[in-house]
Amino acid sequence: MVQLFPPDFAGFIEAYIALGSNIGDRGDTLQRAIEQVAAREDIFVERVSHVYETDPVGYTDQPAFLNMAAAVKTRLGPEELLDTLLAIEQQLGRVRLVHWGPRTIDLDLLMYGDISQVTERLTIPHPRMMERAFVLVPLRDVLTETHPLHAAVAESANLACRDGKEGITRWKTTNWHSASAHFES
Repeated sequence: MVQLFPPDFAGFIEAYIALGSNIGDRGDTLQRAIEQVAAREDIFVERVSHVYETDPVGYTDQPAFLNMAAAVKTRLGPEELLDTLLAIEQQLGRVRLVHWGPRTIDLDLLMYGDISQVTERLTIPHPRMMERAFVLVPLRDVLTETHPLHAAVAESANLACRDGKEGITRWKTTNWHSASAHFES
């Protein structure tokens, strides 16, 4: 069952997730991913970005991606949150065949509170997030103006879009009114 409002946010940490899809019904897959995140007892989806269509980066011989970002509050630790995201990927049919290749869904943990850590499984903040318009533009949508990285993310996203370094266009406007809401055009 989707939790509409937690009793309070005591013990919750704010985290940011990037979502991407370029196989199958990309928009539906992103919606289902957000709904599965929101359905978790220890995760509350606060804000979601618009959906952007982006050119592939790295391995470019593949379909365009749809990308978005979400701000969540969670009681899960960073590795537990990562495990949850990987489980959702698996439930939605993610198969890892080609590095940076086509995928039904990709869920990346970008930031977790103000924690900076490097482990064998997880590096946060995400090491390449400030280099990629397909991450920066949606992330700009969900960062609050008081977030320490807001200005840097906004500036980098604006530069990437203005300079045309990576093809990115708004594909769909989303409204997220509550943890049980669906995407709306």
